[in-house]
Amino acid sequence: MSFDNVCKLLAEKYPFDFAKWLLPQEPKTIKVLKTELSIEPIRADFVTFLQTENRILHIEFQTNPQSKPPIPFRELDYSVRLIRKYEVPVTQVVIFLQETDDPIVFTEEYVNEATRHRYRVIRMWEQDSALFLNNLALLPLAPLTRTNSPQGLLSQIANNVAKIADRETKQDIAAYTEILAGLRFEKDFIRQLLSEDIMQESVIYQDILQKGELKGEVKFCLMLLNQRFGQLDSEILERVKVLSVEQLENLGAALFNISEIADLVTWLNQEDHH
Repeated sequence: MSFDNVCKLLAEKYPFDFAKWLLPQEPKTIKVLKTELSIEPIRADFVTFLQTENRILHIEFQTNPQSKPPIPFRELDYSVRLIRKYEVPVTQVVIFLQETDDPIVFTEEYVNEATRHRYRVIRMWEQDSALFLNNLALLPLAPLTRTNSPQGLLSQIANNVAKIADRETKQDIAAYTEILAGLRFEKDFIRQLLSEDIMQESVIYQDILQKGELKGEVKFCLMLLNQRFGQLDSEILERVKVLSVEQLENLGAALFNISEIADLVTWLNQEDHH
């Protein structure tokens, strides 16, 4: 799960809190807007659209300021298409998560000789931590905020996580917080302060571990296959990449008895029917 995706997940799980933070007036109603904007670019992996009673809030989370097309042009593109589709005003906020001196993070408009389009930029490393420490939905972003004492900030975050009454919520917020803290702090330092046992019980945390384990198994099996057969057909590669951890382990063992590409295809076909 990417850093951008964690933020998108939080915004869609707690839309009212994000709207209250980012809009000048607190909305009365809000819903997550699942929208199709038919022309590229559309990067739904880190973009969230929230619809209030009379406005769309378009939030974009970024760790890397460089993109194609550039962020300023993309904001113009989104704005035009959203207004055309929904016929309401659009507030756009680009939230940069990781500190950088790239000029794009200090740019708040798209300009060419005929057009000027403005949007809002938030640089998390400049934000006062107080707002984030005191809001459960925003707490996972707190490690990215301004501080003169990183250890003191993480300690306070850990204390606030520990105070969350609902255990499942506590587990998930701890997991989100650990992921985002990784943009700024060393893993060992984070785990000194955030309770490892709480995070390990989180569904989100387990998903991250499983995907990491799966990625390692895929890499290992592809290395073995490459050593055995050389360059493989792209269709076979894709079939291997979608195998489960257990299936990849079985494939590693089965390779002792697989000497031909045809045998490998037969093995994959058998797994497809399990």
